[in-house]
Amino acid sequence: MAFSKKRIPKSKTSQKMTGIIEGAGEVIEQKIDDTLEKNYMPYAMSVIMSRALPEIDGFKPSHRKLLYTMYKMGLLNSSRTKSANIVGQTMKLNPHGDSAIYDTMVRLSRGYEALLHPYIDSKGNFGKFYSRDMAWAASRYTEAKLDKICTELFSDIDKNTVDFVFNYDNTILEPTLLPAKFPSVLVNANTGIAVGMASSVCPFNLGEVCKTAIKLIKHPKADIMSTLIAPDFPGGGNIIYDKEQLQNIYNTGRGSIKVRAEYLYDKDYNCIDILNIPPTTTTEAIIEKVIELVKQNKIREISDIRDETGIDGLKITIDLKRKVDPDTLMLKLFKMTPLEDSFSCNFNILINQTPKVMGVKEIFAHWTSFRINCIKRRTQFDLDKKQNKLHLLLGLKAILLDIDKAINIIRNTDEENMVVPNLMSGFNIDKTQAEFVSEIKLRHLNKEYILKQINEIKNLNLDIDDLTKIVNDDDLVKNIIISELREIIDKYAQPRKSMLLYPEQVKTYQKDLCVDNSPVVVFFTKENYLKKITPQSLRMSNQQKLKDDDSVISKIETTNNSDILFFTNKALVYKAKLSDFAESKASVLGDYVPAKLGFSDNEKAVVAIVTSDYSENLIFFFENGKAAKVPLSSYKTKTNRKKLSNAYCSDYTLVAAFKESESNFYLLSSQLGRLLVCHSDMIPLKQTKNTQGIKVFKLIKSDKLSNVLLHNDETFCLRHKPRSLPSPGFRDDSLQIKFDIN
Repeated sequence: MAFSKKRIPKSKTSQKMTGIIEGAGEVIEQKIDDTLEKNYMPYAMSVIMSRALPEIDGFKPSHRKLLYTMYKMGLLNSSRTKSANIVGQTMKLNPHGDSAIYDTMVRLSRGYEALLHPYIDSKGNFGKFYSRDMAWAASRYTEAKLDKICTELFSDIDKNTVDFVFNYDNTILEPTLLPAKFPSVLVNANTGIAVGMASSVCPFNLGEVCKTAIKLIKHPKADIMSTLIAPDFPGGGNIIYDKEQLQNIYNTGRGSIKVRAEYLYDKDYNCIDILNIPPTTTTEAIIEKVIELVKQNKIREISDIRDETGIDGLKITIDLKRKVDPDTLMLKLFKMTPLEDSFSCNFNILINQTPKVMGVKEIFAHWTSFRINCIKRRTQFDLDKKQNKLHLLLGLKAILLDIDKAINIIRNTDEENMVVPNLMSGFNIDKTQAEFVSEIKLRHLNKEYILKQINEIKNLNLDIDDLTKIVNDDDLVKNIIISELREIIDKYAQPRKSMLLYPEQVKTYQKDLCVDNSPVVVFFTKENYLKKITPQSLRMSNQQKLKDDDSVISKIETTNNSDILFFTNKALVYKAKLSDFAESKASVLGDYVPAKLGFSDNEKAVVAIVTSDYSENLIFFFENGKAAKVPLSSYKTKTNRKKLSNAYCSDYTLVAAFKESESNFYLLSSQLGRLLVCHSDMIPLKQTKNTQGIKVFKLIKSDKLSNVLLHNDETFCLRHKPRSLPSPGFRDDSLQIKFDIN
């Protein structure tokens, strides 16, 4: 059991009497469970219940307090007022400070563009949801009022449709929920992080939500995929439609949705205009990521990127280099940048002050139940009002037959407080009816006025019968909800902003598609420098610039989308794409491979092998005269691994390695000057890449294999080719052989 320590201070009286603090530093032990329960749990519950999670009306307390304050200020049907005024008034309900209140107002505003249907009609600079650095103006500069759609939030709020509670200082009443006529909890996005739990509700199209609500009211077990097609984000974008994943979100309330940016290619200016982005990122984050990738040479097709967002909306412009395919580049950007991102859903909503993660159908069921209760309370309010009026009119009817008697009673009553009792006894009516009769103006004490009032009794009885049926019949209440939802569809429904990309339309990035498969010539040097030069550039200048004492050991003609494998002196192989290396010229040193690929200290590449399909065999030659032939496919991996261990037998020092071809003759040279010619067919194929191989060159103890060269002089080969291996080779001082490549 864990314990926490707590200091116990002495009383002030004790301190004064003794002149010292008795028991200073004294601690007692108590259970940490008790400490957490007493001190932390109230805070955690407050955050969950009163701050971070939305309720079934779609609002957090801060949203509800702000909107209700604006409603009470008369900002539903009036002109705008300064935001600072609204913030000040809201502090009567929300004590968390003006900055927090104004931040809430900004998010609910039309100018910020975070909601499909903004609740606040704003004027001035309210920033943008898709920009991290575009700050909103101070509250003294901006103006706001409630948007028209708030009529549906506050409709009948004064008819006892929802409960009211006192604010933090018990001076003002505020609603616990808003009687929203539509499922606003699903229409506008709502996210929040509480203590130990979070909520993230994605937005759906208002028309689709209302149609789905109607469908479920009529048929609770109906399939909603046909009406609630997919989320609809205020910033647009293309949703990658995954029916299985979407069905899982609808059923469980958890999952993620992939969203891609939408773009257009401008042929005249050779640029891509990105017009909307996923809701989880910002323009600045995208631009910074693209710049980072360009600096790392992972993207070479872009010449410039800039933010051209203006009064027409979001716009990121990417200037392309010549001969770049925009669609292929965008596939690359979708994979490597936030231009494609996932929106995580977690439908955690407070139901009767209890957090609950629900599927979409369950949310609709709770909203329908909530709305039924609102309508019944509204109907009961109207019913009580009409019954009270009927009761008064029945009292008025009682004096119709003898108005003069009523006048005489009032006239002959000596004391004012006896007027009501005398009327009650004179006409056999109750106190409420008598007070109503006594308050009638003198000008209205005529038969015409009284008959006109009494004629309402019949209509009131009909209305009371209708209202009573509604209160007692849930089916009638549901029909009212359906009719209200249809009115909302007609008034406020908008076309979808987020379009759908179905699986057959979705293209994914494949690295080879983005690589220009043009011919290149690769030069690899003894000091591990690599140059990739186009044939055109090589024709202009063939004089290779090298460091002192450096020389070219490999010259390979290939294509730009090939793989290149670097076998090092530590029996490791590093894999890379030739396209990862920048095009070079003969007049520069080129890329230093150990630095580019992250070699360890004292690690050096012995040989570079280029391949496009891994179909060839690879032959290793070791210092002790052995050779091993293994399939190059042994180094092909399904994952994009950059480094493989046990690339060859680490027991011996590697001298050279070659790809096998049909006419490969190899000229082996030892330190003591002996030579051996052998053909690749004489070396058997082994399937294990770190095999020791077979003995090829018989060397005396003091001799070692120093170099291997491809040799194609058939006469020379036939004259000196051994009949079997291993062979001691031959010595011929008349042969002039250079073991390098110019």
